[in-house]
Amino acid sequence: MRQGLVLAQAIAIVATVGACAGGEERTTGPQRVEYKGIETILLDGEMVNFRVAMTGARSEADVEDYGRCAAAQYALIRGFGFARHVRTQVGKSGDLWKGDAVYLISAALPRGTRTIDAEVTVRNCGELGIPTV
Repeated sequence: MRQGLVLAQAIAIVATVGACAGGEERTTGPQRVEYKGIETILLDGEMVNFRVAMTGARSEADVEDYGRCAAAQYALIRGFGFARHVRTQVGKSGDLWKGDAVYLISAALPRGTRTIDAEVTVRNCGELGIPTV
């Protein structure tokens, strides 16, 4: 009788821990990521809007990374070495994820905590297989 009670308690504990660990979306295999393109819009001198689209993103972070890669390459193309993230909005419709990011590009390291070194970022994006502009 006592063994049955201990077994029942162990099952209850495992079920409770399993329920607490939930909430994350899990996939059984690797997702196929497709980068659908980047639209670049010059807003004002050094402020640039990047609109990106992709399928197969695991989360908003993947879409944000795509926008960051676009901003870094654009900064290099324009002869700048740095960018500062202003904002990113991410939305999903069916399988399609869209990002709308705004960055300030500059020759010198801008103030703030959300800055990127364009050269380093482009190199990292290439290693991760994320396309740039």
